[in-house]
Amino acid sequence: MSVNKVILVGRLGRDPEARYTAAQQPICSFAVATSRRYKDKEGNTQEQTEWHNISMFGKLAEIGNQYLKKGSQVYLEGRLQTNKSEKDGQTRYFTQIVADQMTMLGSKDGGASNSNDSGMNQTAPASSSEPTPAPAASSFDEFEDDIPF
Repeated sequence: MSVNKVILVGRLGRDPEARYTAAQQPICSFAVATSRRYKDKEGNTQEQTEWHNISMFGKLAEIGNQYLKKGSQVYLEGRLQTNKSEKDGQTRYFTQIVADQMTMLGSKDGGASNSNDSGMNQTAPASSSEPTPAPAASSFDEFEDDIPF
């Protein structure tokens, strides 16, 4: 058995880029920032930000291209995918997250104008009969309450 599953809650660092495949399938690409806070050896609070390249396809891409913008907070589920490209004789590898589920969370100013109740919880069509996961929390703070440690 193997599992390739990624779950992220973060904010878009730029507006989504809309493209289409040769078969006219929509693609939505953007970067999401996630941050963690920790205390260093001296007891000072530090923040570390990670940037994740995200791609969505099909109907989910259309929704993302229409509603997402820089600063939007999103809950994403998907899988890691590594691609390679060659340029000037050098092979470069890059990893992206191919999202198959997205929930738009609060607005950039902290409000909940795009909450789950507004019908913005979107998922790509499932290729198997797996059960649908429960809706995401309406804010990142609600996740912290569920952490057992």
